[in-house]
Amino acid sequence: MPLPSEMVHASTVAIGGHAVLIEGVSGSGKSDLALRLIDRGATLISDDYTLVRRGDAGLLACAAPNIEGRIEVRGIGIVALPFVDSQPVGLVVTLSQQIERMPAEKRIRAIAGLEVPAIVIDSREPSAPIKVEIALREALA
Repeated sequence: MPLPSEMVHASTVAIGGHAVLIEGVSGSGKSDLALRLIDRGATLISDDYTLVRRGDAGLLACAAPNIEGRIEVRGIGIVALPFVDSQPVGLVVTLSQQIERMPAEKRIRAIAGLEVPAIVIDSREPSAPIKVEIALREALA
């Protein structure tokens, strides 16, 4: 039986009322991509770790109370930013340097026993924030 919640090693932003979880190994660019999305109009939910809970309408993403409203900006430190809480999860972004040019199948990531649309991108690409926005739009269509 799946747990009703799961702590995910991911930075999370809200875009258009939906949470986008950005997961990857330490140093892969989770916070950096979150900052670039915030610069394009997204809002911080959580940095580095996100609590995902099953609710009546699906999965909800929120920050642990001790880190809400804070993000690590490499080279600067921990910075306070405006944030939102408990947004429905719309997409999981996995960061990797090995990307399929044309994925044959749609990706799915299971969290707390529910499936979520997922993509794999390279966060170092200048187009990474735009790819996230497009993928979220496609996942919600």
